[in-house]
Amino acid sequence: MEEKVKERHFGPVWFLPGQNHGKYPNCHSVYIEGAKVLIDPASDRERLIQLRENPGVEAVWLTHWHEDHFMHLDLFEDLPLSISEKDAPPLSDLEIFMDAYGMDDEDEREHWRFILRETFHFRPRTPEHFLKGGNIVHLETGTVEIIDTPGHTPGHLSFFFQEPEILLLGDYDLTKFGPWYGDHESDIHETIKSVERLREVPARAWIASHENGIFEEAPGDKWDQYLAVIIERERKLIDLLSTSRTMDEIVGAWIIYGRPREPKAFFEFGERSHMKKHLEKLIREGRVVRDGAYYVASH
Repeated sequence: MEEKVKERHFGPVWFLPGQNHGKYPNCHSVYIEGAKVLIDPASDRERLIQLRENPGVEAVWLTHWHEDHFMHLDLFEDLPLSISEKDAPPLSDLEIFMDAYGMDDEDEREHWRFILRETFHFRPRTPEHFLKGGNIVHLETGTVEIIDTPGHTPGHLSFFFQEPEILLLGDYDLTKFGPWYGDHESDIHETIKSVERLREVPARAWIASHENGIFEEAPGDKWDQYLAVIIERERKLIDLLSTSRTMDEIVGAWIIYGRPREPKAFFEFGERSHMKKHLEKLIREGRVVRDGAYYVASH
C-alpha cells in the first residue's frame, strides 16, 4: 500500500497533494503564499475550495494545457489565468483541445467531449497573461524563474523558486513510467533536452506533478532512469518490427503500458500516439521502413 502523500510547506511554497497519490486524472498543485498564486489546480477539489476561502487565491498559473492539470480550474473562473503562449490554444475550444492531442476518430472525440466536460470541468478559457521562459517574476514572497521545457507539450513550463531553491518540474515527473510525448506537437528530442536542462538547475528540493511529488535529495540516477525508458520503448519496438506489423498490431503489443488497461479509450490512445512518435523518429533515421499499412525494421 502506498504511503499517503502529505501537504508540505517550504516557506511560501506550498505543496498540495493530489488525490490518489497525484496519479492521473489528478496532479499535485503548488500554492505561493503571500502572492496567492495557485499552480495547476487539479489536486484535491475540497482543499482548493478551502484555499480559495483562506488564505485566498488571486491568480492561477498552468505548467501546460493538459486536462489533469486544470481539472478544478472551474473554481477560479473569475481569476486571471496565465500559461505559455504556445500552450494557450487548446484551452480556448474543446475541438482545438482534441486536435492538439491528435484525436482523429469521431467516436473517440465524442467520448472525450463528455469526459472533458463532466470529469475535468472543461470551460473555454483565454489566458489574461502569457508566461515566458527566461523571465524572472518578482512576487511579494519570492522570486520565480520561468523555464522553457518543451517536448511534453510545445509550451510546457517549469518553475524555479529561487529563495527556497525549489524546482517545480511539472510533468517531467521522474516516475518509472517515463516521459509522455504523445500529443500531436509533442517531441521526443525536445523532451530529452528539457530533462537535461532541468537536471542542471541548482535546486535543493524538486516537486513533480505526479506520484511521489517531492524529492528532498538530488534525484541522481532517477534522471537517467527516466530517460532510459525512451530508449527501452524504442528497443522493444525495433524487436517487434523484426516482422512486418500494422499499426493495430503495434498498439496491441502494449509497449508503453505493458498490458491493456481501463478506460480503454484513454490508454489505447496513449499507446497509439506514442508509437506514432517512435515510428516517425525511426523512419527519419532510416531504421524502420513503411510499406503501405505495414512497418518493418531495416536490415
